[in-house]
Parts: sequence; C-alpha cells; structure tokens
Amino acid sequence: MTHPITRHFIDIASESGTRRVHYRKCGNGGPTILMVHQSPRSSGEYEPLMQQWAQHFTCIAPDTPGFGQSDRLHRENPDINDYADAIVEFVDAMGLAGTVAYGFHSGGIILVTALRRHPDRFRALAIGGYAIWTPEEVSLFGRNYLPHFLPSGYGEHLTWLWNRMLEQTWFFPWFDTRNQTRMSVAHADPQRVHGAVMDMLAAGNAYRDGYGAVINAPRDIPSGDAPVPACLITAYNGDPLQAHIGRLGEIPANWEARKVVTPADHQAASAEFLLAQGGVSVERLPETDKAGFLPIRTAHFDGLIHWTGARGSARLVVHGPARSSAQADHAGAVAIDLPGHGLSDGWIGAAPTDWAAWQGVIDAAAAALGADDIVYEALPAGDPDLLYPDLTPDRHGSYLTRAWSIVRAERFFAPWYEASAANAIPFEEGAITPEALARAHLDRLRGVAAHSCHVARRAAGVA
Repeated sequence: MTHPITRHFIDIASESGTRRVHYRKCGNGGPTILMVHQSPRSSGEYEPLMQQWAQHFTCIAPDTPGFGQSDRLHRENPDINDYADAIVEFVDAMGLAGTVAYGFHSGGIILVTALRRHPDRFRALAIGGYAIWTPEEVSLFGRNYLPHFLPSGYGEHLTWLWNRMLEQTWFFPWFDTRNQTRMSVAHADPQRVHGAVMDMLAAGNAYRDGYGAVINAPRDIPSGDAPVPACLITAYNGDPLQAHIGRLGEIPANWEARKVVTPADHQAASAEFLLAQGGVSVERLPETDKAGFLPIRTAHFDGLIHWTGARGSARLVVHGPARSSAQADHAGAVAIDLPGHGLSDGWIGAAPTDWAAWQGVIDAAAAALGADDIVYEALPAGDPDLLYPDLTPDRHGSYLTRAWSIVRAERFFAPWYEASAANAIPFEEGAITPEALARAHLDRLRGVAAHSCHVARRAAGVA
C-alpha cells in the first residue's frame, strides 16, 4: 500500500521574527516521528522512506531553515545551537513534544544538539552517521567545503554545481580528488544527481549557513551519566561516517552505537529501535492560511497543487507555461502552480494536450480556494516544439546550462529562439540580473509539462 504524502506550511513566530517552515507528512495511524534531513538537501529526500515508515509512524519531515521551501533564520552566521533551537520551535509549534525523531548525517547532528539543549522535547533519537571531525578536518573543510554559491550571468555556476553533486559520491570530501579518498558508492545516475542539484538551486548561497553550522559543530554528545532520552547511532558500509563510530568516545548509558552492513540495515534498525520507545500521536497539525497545497483528484490528475496569496479572493491567477505562481503578478489575488510546474505535482502519465484536463484541475483548485474569476497569463509567441526543448537530466548536466541560455535569451527576443534584430524586445535591466535569471531558471526546470500546457491552451483558444 502506498501512503500519500501531503505538504504544508506553518508560520512560526519567535523573538527574531516570523519565519515560514515547509513540511511533509505521511501516515495517520502511528506515533509521530520527526525526520530531519541532511544538508544541503530538503525533506523531499525522505519521501521513499516516509512511505515505507508510514505503516508504523505518522512521519513529519520539515525543511530545515534555508533549505527546500523553508525561510532562513533571521540572524547572521547562525551556529548549530540556532538550528537545534529552530527544530525545537517547530516541535513546539506543531504540538509534537515527546516525539521520537530520526536524522541522517547533518540532521542527526542537529537533533543530538537539540536533545542536549531540550531533552524534554524528545522520547528517543535514531541517527544515521554522527560526525566527529578532527581539528585538521575542520580546518580543511572550512577552507574548501563550502564555497559561495552565487548565480553568474552566463550560468557558469551550473557546471560547478553539477560536478560538485555528482562527485561527492566519488570522493570524500568531494574536493579532495586523490586515490585514497575514493568512495565505494560512486554512481553516475542523472536523476539522483538532479535531486541534489534542485535542492541546492532552491537553497542558493543560504546552504552555507546550515551546512557550515553542522561542519563547525563541536562534539555535542551528552556525558555518560546525563539523564537524556535513548539514542541509537548506526552507520553502514560505504558511509564515510562509519569510521566515526570509533571516534564517539563516552556516550550515555542508554545510548548505543554500532556499524551495520547496508542502508536497508540502518533504516530497519532505526525503525525497530524507535518503535520500541512509544511516542505521541496527533490528530490535526497546524498550517498557515497564506500558502499551501490542495489535494486535487480528477480523471487525469491525482496529487497536490501548490497555491499562494490571499485565500478567499475572488480572483485566481494562472501562470504561463514554464513559469510558476512565484513569477505571476497575483497581488491581492490567489495563484496556483499548474500540474508539472513550480511546486505542484505532475500528471498521471504523460501531460495531456487536451485543455479540458488542465481546466478541470484549475476549476477544482478555484472551487477549493473560493475563487470564481480566473485570469490567465498570456502565452508566449512561438512554436511550442522550439519554445520548450527537452530538459531531461543527462549524464553531464548539460540540460542545466541549456535551460539557463533559454531564460536569458527570452528576456531579449520573442520568441527566444529567433535571436535577430527583427525579434528584439524591450527589457528591464532588473530582469536580467543573475538572481532574477536564477528564479526563472528554476521554474523552467520544474516546468516539465510546459510543452503540453502550451499546446493544449493554444488549441482551446484560452486567452
């Protein structure tokens, strides 16, 4: 049985201001389990595990500050205590005090620090690989591990990003390309690399805050006689942190650390341990009324539609192909991301070229949001076959720079593929800053159903 994953936002108020947190939820029957992802990923990396564990738990996985769709922390140079406290703020806002929790690598370090600072918020932890860096490693990482990640005008940053994410499974640390740093888990799977690339593009340079806090975190394991909840730490063969099991030193009497063989062994041991601890259950979790995800089911679509804006407004804004609600002007209105665009789910099978299927989803979203005036962005001029070339992730990451070239050219020409004086269009200089191009580039990559959307709308004559 496949358990559906829902997505939500919650606004958390603190002394430093209100910040929005995005979280995923899966399962409805068992005790809650808080799942904290590694850096620089998002809660999306846990989707397969959430569906697996949902038979036992109600899985709740937030994006940590600055990653995925969660806001950054409102402070300069946050440290590991700040990220630990942010997780506890989330626990409190969600009503999860007393929950069990799971974290892998960076997520584990955040959770252990949170448990030490706030032991009453957790019943037990299961950790996948806990890093104990030597002073030499901290110094080496500090110089090389976290370069600034800023968009460049012509997309040069994308070549670095692809190879950085690809080769982190070839060498550890990723920048130390020597025979003795080769890893046993190397791969060249474009889809796996693409997932990490998309998370980095969403985080941008903010990745340095969360990742840096973890790398610079001191050994934070409670003393042997500390009255803290139980914890299991495991690491599998091929995990570079398996060797750190021998570096842990003294741990509390109710803690255990051991090596296992495979990732499946680690996950099974973690679930078995946490199930034995009990936990808390919740019936309804809070979320903001300013953005969210609508569960929509039609003949061709069964998934989540992202919405944002003034819920209750009569006007619903629908963006154009290869764009998203983030780019659409929806001031004083509500906006959605179409299927296969932005943060919304994709279609069941191939995206339809019958506009009735698209209109069915739009109408269902409008009804759920209470809107009855639907406004559509204009379609771009041009041939859909040329406007939306294939951007499937490839072995060498060339799709990233191809998409960047498109979003840059479409600021200067209409259609973008006709780069001639006759097709030149006026543009605003603010629209071609690297930051503005980066936002459009991310939407272009997410707009996997753009071609079908354009074809369907044009055939139906939807203005």
